[in-house]
Amino acid sequence: MVGVEASVRELINGDRDCAQQAQAQMDRRRKVDLLISKWKAAGGGGVMPDVRDRVRLCLVSRNEKSPASPRGFCPSWLD
Repeated sequence: MVGVEASVRELINGDRDCAQQAQAQMDRRRKVDLLISKWKAAGGGGVMPDVRDRVRLCLVSRNEKSPASPRGFCPSWLD
């Protein structure tokens, strides 16, 4: 979703048409809202996970010179 938002921002800053990308961004946000409502309906009520926590954990583990983190734990763009 971050990539789509950056694309829309770039198009807007360049004074170009961004209708298609903006629609894709809104569709993704609707999907996230639907997933959150399903999660809450299934009994979820705690604090939602945050990608910043995962990134922080990855950076801490790398600073401690620990072995590579389990596959899927750290975002690929940190490699």
